[in-house]
Amino acid sequence: MKNFLIVVIASALSMLAVAQECQHSRWGADDEIGNANLITAKSVLAASKLIKSGKTYSLGITIDRSTPAFAPRSMALYVVQPGQQQGRVVFPNATYNDDIFHGWLGIGSQIDGLGHLGASGGVFYNCNQAQDFAELTGLTKLGIEKVPPIVARGVVLDMAAHFGVKTMQAGEHFSVEDVIAVEKRQGTPVREGDVVLFHTGWTENMLKSEPEKWLAGEPGQSEEVARYLASKNVVAVGADTWGVDVVPPQHADRPYQGHVILLKENGIYLLETMNTGPLVRDEAFEFLFVLGQAKIRGAVQMIINPIAIH
Repeated sequence: MKNFLIVVIASALSMLAVAQECQHSRWGADDEIGNANLITAKSVLAASKLIKSGKTYSLGITIDRSTPAFAPRSMALYVVQPGQQQGRVVFPNATYNDDIFHGWLGIGSQIDGLGHLGASGGVFYNCNQAQDFAELTGLTKLGIEKVPPIVARGVVLDMAAHFGVKTMQAGEHFSVEDVIAVEKRQGTPVREGDVVLFHTGWTENMLKSEPEKWLAGEPGQSEEVARYLASKNVVAVGADTWGVDVVPPQHADRPYQGHVILLKENGIYLLETMNTGPLVRDEAFEFLFVLGQAKIRGAVQMIINPIAIH
């Protein structure tokens, strides 16, 4: 019993220390949307002027029950005809199909909300403690329904071209110097309020041909790149990979540290498995980014299909 009490007290003290170290967001102690606060009527109007041709790009991929996903995530779809079994008729003039979705909302192309990942000790964005808002029935804070429409200047950085390859390799990360070089080469400097996407070639060239290898690892950003983008005050960071961060990680004891830096420390959203190939082929490196995710109260993540308009 004595040892148990010691463990409980030590754990409580550790959590208290983490909480005391936490600094509230610059948007205020009650903020739940992070850098989405940067989206204003003025910024949206400015971003709309990026439309040159009117061509639209679907940034989401098509998913089904065979789509590989971060374990143990999966999905299944069932099409049913309610009340119409055995030749029964519901309406005299029509028949209809409905569908039932059974699965995880963090599969395929997705947005990670600010309640998705926190630091050790259970501290999430804006010093929110997991035990205070993460209920089995849904988040009571930082839910995906709180995220406003994300309409912003979008930039895709072609990292594969920078390294002279069709596809970067799993475990290969890019540095701040690499990112700045691509910004300069493309003429697309990262600015405050942007949505920044990285093209590595990973999903376009690996998902269908080698799905197991696609999921086992990925190229991605270094921790320094995550901090660099945070210093630029971007709204969201994404990639054509399932986790944005490099896997295996840059540092073995800090897997997915980019998630911690962006989501927890800075209120910056993550966009995973983005379909960036068509953008880079057309050299549509700068565009209007539009996302309005499904607003399921208390959800952590959401399957999405953002649109880029060039």
